[in-house]
Amino acid sequence: MAKDTDAIVIGAGVVGLAVARALALASPGKSVWVLEAAAAIGTGTSSRNSEVLHAGIYYPAGSLKAKLCVKGHGLLTAYLKERGLPFWLCGKLIVATSVDQLPALKDLQAKAMANGVALTWLPAAEALAMEPALSCVAALYSPRTGLVDSHALMLSLQADVENAAGMVVLHTRVQSAHPTSEGWEVLTEDGTCLQTSVLVNSAGLDAPFLAQHIEGLAPEHIPKAFYAKGNYFSLACKSPFSHLIYPLPSEAGLGVHLTLDMGKQAKFGPDVEWVDAPDDYTVHPERVLPLADDIRRYWPDLPDNVLQPAYAGIRPKIVGPDSPAADFVVQGPSVHGLPGLVNLFGIESPGLTSCLALGEEVVRALS
Repeated sequence: MAKDTDAIVIGAGVVGLAVARALALASPGKSVWVLEAAAAIGTGTSSRNSEVLHAGIYYPAGSLKAKLCVKGHGLLTAYLKERGLPFWLCGKLIVATSVDQLPALKDLQAKAMANGVALTWLPAAEALAMEPALSCVAALYSPRTGLVDSHALMLSLQADVENAAGMVVLHTRVQSAHPTSEGWEVLTEDGTCLQTSVLVNSAGLDAPFLAQHIEGLAPEHIPKAFYAKGNYFSLACKSPFSHLIYPLPSEAGLGVHLTLDMGKQAKFGPDVEWVDAPDDYTVHPERVLPLADDIRRYWPDLPDNVLQPAYAGIRPKIVGPDSPAADFVVQGPSVHGLPGLVNLFGIESPGLTSCLALGEEVVRALS
C-alpha cells in the first residue's frame, strides 16, 4: 500500500510542531503531517503555562532536561531573533526568604553551574536594590531567563512546516497505530487510515494513553500518566517588580512564582493540585488563600483582594506526588525496538524552552 506521507507527528503543541519542523529540515522534499485532535494548535499545555524562557537551572547534570534546556535556550533565542518574534530576557531572581533556605539556594547555584549556567549570588541588600518590594535574605540572579510569546512561536513553527510542504490537520484524533512492512498504519477516530514511514507520539497529556494503542509497544515502555494541575492568578494592580520572582523549587514544580507577560502585567502561579484526569481547567477562587500566603513570603506587602482567577494548566507527569521529578523521555527504536516510532513522555517544563532541541533529539533517535 502506498504511503500517504513520510512522517506523522501526533499533537500540534509547541513540541509537536518543533518536531515536525525538525523532521522536514532533516529530510528536504519529504512530507510531514501533524495530526491534532483539537480545533486549533497549542490548546493544551503549550498555551497554559508561564511562557518562561528557562536558562537550565533546576535539572540534574547530564539529564535530558538539563542538556536540552541549555541547548534549546540558544536555539530558540536565535530563532526568535531571526524571525522577529517577541521575547524578553527580563531576568529573574530566585529567593531565599529565611536563613534556613540558604543551603538549598547554594545547592541550586551549584546545580546550575554544573549545567553551564552562571548565576549571580546577591546578598539581601543587592537583591532589594534591584527589587525594593522584595523580602529575602539572599537571591540568585539569572540574566538569561525571560519570556516568550508561545502562540506567536507556534504560528511560526506551523508556517515552517507548511512552507516545507507539510500539513497541520486539525479535528483529527488518532485512535491507534499498527506496524506494517513499510512503516506505520495510523487509524483516526473517524475511520481514516493513513500510511507513513515515521510516527512520533507527541500527544502531551494523552501520550501515555495513546501509547497503549500502538500495536507492538511492550507495556514496560509505557509509563503511567499523572496530572499536576497548576492554577494561575492575575494581579489586578500595577506590579512593583520588573524581574521574574521565584521561590526555591518544590517537589512537583518551581513554586508559586511571579511572572510577567509581554505587556508587563503580573501573574502568580502555578500551585500544585494533583488531579485524576486532565479535563477540568476551572480555577477555583478559594485556592487564592494558600497561594497568597506563599507570595507574602517574598512580597509581604501584597495587598488584599488583588489576585483574580486567571487560567490553569496541567503538567504531563509520569511520576506521582511522592516521587522526585522525572526526566524527559524521548523513546526511540533503540529502546522499544519498533522502527520508525518515537514516543515523547513527560514533556513538561522546560519543554517550551527545549522545543527546538527536542526536535533535533527526535531526529537523532530515528537515525
